[in-house]
Amino acid sequence: MQNEIPLIDCPIDYLFGEASGKVLNEYGRFPCKILCGVYAFIVKGNARATINITQYEFRENDLVYLSPGSFFMVHEFSEDARVQYLVLSSSFMEKNAFSLRRSRTMHQESSPIVHVTEEQATVIQQFSTLLESAVNCTPSMLNTERMVHVYNLIHLVFTDYFIANNHTATQPIDRKTEIYHEYSDLVMKHYHEWHHVSDYADALRITVPHLCSTIKQASGRTAGDLIVDAILTDAKAQLKLSMLPIKEIASSLGFENVAFFNRFFKTHEGITPKNYRNS
Repeated sequence: MQNEIPLIDCPIDYLFGEASGKVLNEYGRFPCKILCGVYAFIVKGNARATINITQYEFRENDLVYLSPGSFFMVHEFSEDARVQYLVLSSSFMEKNAFSLRRSRTMHQESSPIVHVTEEQATVIQQFSTLLESAVNCTPSMLNTERMVHVYNLIHLVFTDYFIANNHTATQPIDRKTEIYHEYSDLVMKHYHEWHHVSDYADALRITVPHLCSTIKQASGRTAGDLIVDAILTDAKAQLKLSMLPIKEIASSLGFENVAFFNRFFKTHEGITPKNYRNS
């Protein structure tokens, strides 16, 4: 089962399965960046995980979508947790699914999680079991061409569930929340080159004090914290999942020299990048 949950990408076009909390906790040691698209349904139990730069709480009957390019880090799954998942490879998403721009609907703007009703949860579980049976039967009833239609259906249902179960989905987003989403998007796009809050304030055409106070009010965290988290998440993933020299990792994250990167990493993690890689 452990080999069936990809850390980076899915080795085949699509993969259905179910994982236990015990297995999923193995992925809490360090963050990873996923190239694939992932739908996961929490059948039982609860969990904490970070998606990009935001930490989320998951509970029974939560439906979760991770878009390609997301950073993901498991903090903890309860021992009794059961998770059904559908993984779609990056090549499948690029060639066959909705474009990323089109697929980025309102639910991704506010949260990657939809909490569904008991009735909807029953349907999701039955549908997941049916799809897995369709894949595993001989001959298989699913192929890549048919899976495109299944994906489109799942994506549309996810959006419908979000609207039906989230009363804020159809309400106007207040300006503070809108700025927070815009800022978070910019951080994920530019953290490897923009390390200062002023860079983002300029891009958003607002003052640094206004940006800082807005982010604090909207998220409870500082604007600088979000930049640091994005850099550290990428750094940890590269240190653990690649053999790149630390000097090259530092350069890819926008540090002028490795000494600055080492100091930054140790300040925030209490350990040097080398020791973290070897831990």
